[in-house]
Amino acid sequence: MKYRAFFDEIENIVVEDKLAKFLGVNEDGIIEFSYIDIVKSAGHSCGTVAGAYLIALKGLKALYKDELPQRGEIKVELKKVTTDDNTGVIGSVLSNITGATVDYGFGGIPTGDFNRRNLLFFEASIEEDVRLTRLDTKESVGINYRPQKVVNPMAILKSAISPDATQEDKDTFADRFQAMVETIFNNSDKVIEITA
Repeated sequence: MKYRAFFDEIENIVVEDKLAKFLGVNEDGIIEFSYIDIVKSAGHSCGTVAGAYLIALKGLKALYKDELPQRGEIKVELKKVTTDDNTGVIGSVLSNITGATVDYGFGGIPTGDFNRRNLLFFEASIEEDVRLTRLDTKESVGINYRPQKVVNPMAILKSAISPDATQEDKDTFADRFQAMVETIFNNSDKVIEITA
């Protein structure tokens, strides 16, 4: 698969998944997600997918500090409903990375271990866009995503689909759109806000 070169420059997200180790997926249960992994599962790269990836990357670092995040042991809450501002896309990306699901995920083994259900919540009563909580320590962090601080994704989209869009607008759209995504990643400290 040929893709944008800047995808390879984005920091990977590394987690430990005890279920993966238990089932023999690999010896240590360590799973590494790249941005291209998430792009493949989402089917595209956009400001929302980039933001969700950054929410996970920055949020898990803040939550676990020097420890490896424990996939399947993280509660994920999103403030909005699934259909509002593509919140469902953000939820899907976060589910992929953290293992958290609503009621459709792995229900665990007979001992009760490794349950992934009822860890992902929409319309949560939280102040931030997203809140991540460790199940072991109950520590949590809030994360806000503010891409408008550096880009205007809708303006770029409209420039290619408006009735008065020129052929050049249409021909350059994909490059301009992915340049916008790259700008988001290059300004991750501006677009991501972590709260306690």
